Amino acid sequence: MRTAAEMYDYCQRNNFGKGVSKKWALKHFGLLEKNLDGNENILMCFCGLHNYISATKHDSTFAYAITDRRIIMGQKKMVGEHFQSVSLNNLNDITFSSGVLMGIITIDTFKEKFNVAVDKVSGRNINDAIHSVLITNSSNNQANSNNDNNERSLSIAEEIKKFKDLLDIGAISQEEYDQQKEKLLK
Repeated sequence: MRTAAEMYDYCQRNNFGKGVSKKWALKHFGLLEKNLDGNENILMCFCGLHNYISATKHDSTFAYAITDRRIIMGQKKMVGEHFQSVSLNNLNDITFSSGVLMGIITIDTFKEKFNVAVDKVSGRNINDAIHSVLITNSSNNQANSNNDNNERSLSIAEEIKKFKDLLDIGAISQEEYDQQKEKLLK
Protein backbone atom coordinates (compact mmCIF):
# COMPACT_ATOMS: atom_id res chain seq x y z
CA MET A 1 0.00 0.00 0.00
CA ARG A 2 1.78 3.14 -1.23
CA THR A 3 -0.69 5.26 -3.17
CA ALA A 4 -3.40 7.58 -1.91
CA ALA A 5 -6.05 5.44 -3.63
CA GLU A 6 -4.75 2.26 -1.95
CA MET A 7 -4.76 3.95 1.46
CA TYR A 8 -8.30 5.27 0.94
CA ASP A 9 -9.56 1.85 -0.20
CA TYR A 10 -7.91 0.23 2.82
CA CYS A 11 -9.75 2.64 5.14
CA GLN A 12 -13.06 1.95 3.43
CA ARG A 13 -12.67 -1.84 3.58
CA ASN A 14 -11.68 -1.80 7.26
CA ASN A 15 -14.02 0.96 8.50
CA PHE A 16 -11.04 3.12 9.53
CA GLY A 17 -12.66 6.52 9.09
CA LYS A 18 -13.92 8.06 5.90
CA GLY A 19 -12.84 11.68 5.95
CA VAL A 20 -15.20 14.44 4.81
CA SER A 21 -15.47 13.10 1.27
CA LYS A 22 -13.58 10.71 -0.98
CA LYS A 23 -12.13 13.66 -2.92
CA TRP A 24 -10.68 15.28 0.22
CA ALA A 25 -9.58 11.99 1.78
CA LEU A 26 -7.60 11.25 -1.39
CA LYS A 27 -5.97 14.68 -1.15
CA HIS A 28 -4.97 14.06 2.47
CA PHE A 29 -3.62 10.59 1.66
CA GLY A 30 -1.87 12.06 -1.38
CA LEU A 31 0.12 14.25 0.98
CA LEU A 32 1.20 11.15 2.91
CA GLU A 33 2.11 9.37 -0.33
CA LYS A 34 4.25 12.34 -1.39
CA ASN A 35 6.18 12.25 1.91
CA LEU A 36 6.95 8.51 2.03
CA ASP A 37 10.59 7.50 1.89
CA GLY A 38 11.54 5.17 -0.94
CA ASN A 39 11.77 1.96 1.10
CA GLU A 40 9.25 2.84 3.82
CA ASN A 41 6.31 0.44 4.23
CA ILE A 42 2.83 1.49 5.32
CA LEU A 43 1.47 -0.93 7.90
CA MET A 44 -1.98 0.65 8.32
CA CYS A 45 -3.76 3.97 7.83
CA PHE A 46 -6.91 5.82 8.92
CA CYS A 47 -8.72 9.21 8.88
CA GLY A 48 -9.98 11.26 11.79
CA LEU A 49 -10.47 14.68 13.35
CA HIS A 50 -7.03 15.95 14.40
CA ASN A 51 -6.31 17.55 17.79
CA TYR A 52 -9.87 16.86 18.87
CA ILE A 53 -11.06 18.71 21.96
CA SER A 54 -14.80 18.89 21.23
CA ALA A 55 -17.24 18.76 18.33
CA THR A 56 -16.43 22.39 17.54
CA LYS A 57 -12.77 22.47 18.60
CA HIS A 58 -10.44 20.43 16.37
CA ASP A 59 -8.18 20.85 13.35
CA SER A 60 -10.57 19.10 10.94
CA THR A 61 -9.87 15.83 9.12
CA PHE A 62 -6.35 14.47 8.71
CA ALA A 63 -5.04 11.28 7.13
CA TYR A 64 -2.76 9.10 9.26
CA ALA A 65 -0.47 6.22 8.40
CA ILE A 66 1.70 4.01 10.54
CA THR A 67 4.78 2.87 8.70
CA ASP A 68 7.56 0.54 9.73
CA ARG A 69 9.45 3.63 11.02
CA ARG A 70 7.04 6.39 11.98
CA ILE A 71 3.52 7.74 12.28
CA ILE A 72 2.79 10.28 9.56
CA MET A 73 -0.17 12.63 9.47
CA GLY A 74 -1.27 15.16 6.94
CA GLN A 75 -3.99 17.50 5.84
CA LYS A 76 -4.25 19.10 2.43
CA LYS A 77 -5.87 22.52 2.69
CA MET A 78 -7.46 24.77 0.08
CA VAL A 79 -4.24 26.74 0.27
CA GLY A 80 -1.23 24.90 1.67
CA GLU A 81 -0.84 21.74 3.65
CA HIS A 82 0.06 20.43 7.08
CA PHE A 83 2.34 17.39 7.43
CA GLN A 84 3.89 15.91 10.55
CA SER A 85 5.87 12.81 11.36
CA VAL A 86 6.69 11.08 14.66
CA SER A 87 9.35 8.39 14.88
CA LEU A 88 8.09 5.14 16.41
CA ASN A 89 11.07 5.45 18.77
CA ASN A 90 9.46 8.63 20.20
CA LEU A 91 6.11 6.99 20.84
CA ASN A 92 5.09 6.62 24.48
CA ASP A 93 1.63 5.10 24.17
CA ILE A 94 -1.54 4.90 22.10
CA THR A 95 -4.81 4.72 24.02
CA PHE A 96 -8.49 4.63 23.17
CA SER A 97 -11.51 6.01 24.98
CA SER A 98 -15.10 6.30 23.86
CA GLY A 99 -18.19 8.28 24.65
CA VAL A 100 -21.74 7.94 23.40
CA LEU A 101 -20.91 8.57 19.75
CA MET A 102 -17.23 9.34 19.38
CA GLY A 103 -14.07 7.36 19.98
CA ILE A 104 -10.81 9.14 20.78
CA ILE A 105 -7.45 7.66 19.89
CA THR A 106 -4.68 9.42 21.83
CA ILE A 107 -1.21 9.24 20.36
CA ASP A 108 1.21 10.14 23.16
CA THR A 109 4.76 11.02 22.12
CA PHE A 110 7.76 12.39 23.99
CA LYS A 111 6.92 15.87 22.73
CA GLU A 112 3.13 16.07 22.52
CA LYS A 113 -0.23 14.31 22.46
CA PHE A 114 -2.62 14.07 19.54
CA ASN A 115 -6.29 13.27 20.04
CA VAL A 116 -7.90 11.79 16.94
CA ALA A 117 -11.69 11.54 16.94
CA VAL A 118 -13.67 9.07 14.85
CA ASP A 119 -16.98 7.31 15.33
CA LYS A 120 -16.93 4.86 18.24
CA VAL A 121 -16.95 1.65 16.14
CA SER A 122 -14.17 2.89 13.83
CA GLY A 123 -12.19 3.95 16.88
CA ARG A 124 -12.21 0.46 18.35
CA ASN A 125 -11.23 -1.04 14.98
CA ILE A 126 -8.42 1.48 14.44
CA ASN A 127 -7.07 1.06 17.98
CA ASP A 128 -6.98 -2.73 17.64
CA ALA A 129 -5.23 -2.49 14.26
CA ILE A 130 -2.67 0.05 15.51
CA HIS A 131 -1.67 -2.13 18.43
CA SER A 132 -1.56 -5.22 16.24
CA VAL A 133 0.74 -3.66 13.62
CA LEU A 134 2.98 -2.06 16.25
CA ILE A 135 3.43 -5.37 18.07
CA THR A 136 4.09 -7.22 14.80
CA ASN A 137 6.50 -4.51 13.61
CA SER A 138 8.34 -4.58 16.94
CA SER A 139 8.65 -8.38 16.77
CA ASN A 140 9.93 -8.20 13.18
CA ASN A 141 12.49 -5.52 14.11
CA GLN A 142 13.70 -7.65 17.03
CA ALA A 143 14.02 -10.70 14.76
CA ASN A 144 15.94 -8.66 12.16
CA SER A 145 18.23 -7.31 14.87
CA ASN A 146 18.89 -10.86 16.09
CA ASN A 147 19.58 -12.00 12.52
CA ASP A 148 22.02 -9.08 12.02
CA ASN A 149 23.81 -10.00 15.26
CA ASN A 150 23.94 -13.66 14.25
CA GLU A 151 25.32 -12.77 10.80
CA ARG A 152 27.90 -10.45 12.40
CA SER A 153 28.96 -13.19 14.84
CA LEU A 154 29.23 -15.68 11.99
CA SER A 155 31.31 -13.34 9.84
CA ILE A 156 33.66 -12.60 12.79
CA ALA A 157 34.07 -16.33 13.39
CA GLU A 158 34.80 -16.85 9.70
CA GLU A 159 37.42 -14.08 9.73
CA ILE A 160 39.12 -15.54 12.82
CA LYS A 161 39.14 -18.95 11.13
CA LYS A 162 40.84 -17.43 8.05
CA PHE A 163 43.56 -15.93 10.24
CA LYS A 164 43.92 -19.24 12.11
CA ASP A 165 44.38 -21.03 8.78
CA LEU A 166 47.04 -18.46 7.81
CA LEU A 167 48.75 -19.05 11.16
CA ASP A 168 48.63 -22.83 10.67
CA ILE A 169 50.32 -22.64 7.26
CA GLY A 170 52.94 -20.21 8.57
CA ALA A 171 51.79 -17.20 6.52
CA ILE A 172 51.45 -15.05 9.66
CA SER A 173 53.01 -15.14 13.12
CA GLN A 174 51.27 -15.93 16.40
CA GLU A 175 51.56 -12.24 17.30
CA GLU A 176 49.87 -11.14 14.04
CA TYR A 177 47.12 -13.71 14.57
CA ASP A 178 46.50 -12.49 18.14
CA GLN A 179 46.37 -8.86 16.98
CA GLN A 180 43.83 -9.61 14.22
CA LYS A 181 41.70 -11.73 16.53
CA GLU A 182 41.67 -8.98 19.16
CA LYS A 183 40.60 -6.38 16.55
CA LEU A 184 37.74 -8.56 15.37
CA LEU A 185 36.45 -9.30 18.85
CA LYS A 186 36.28 -5.62 19.88
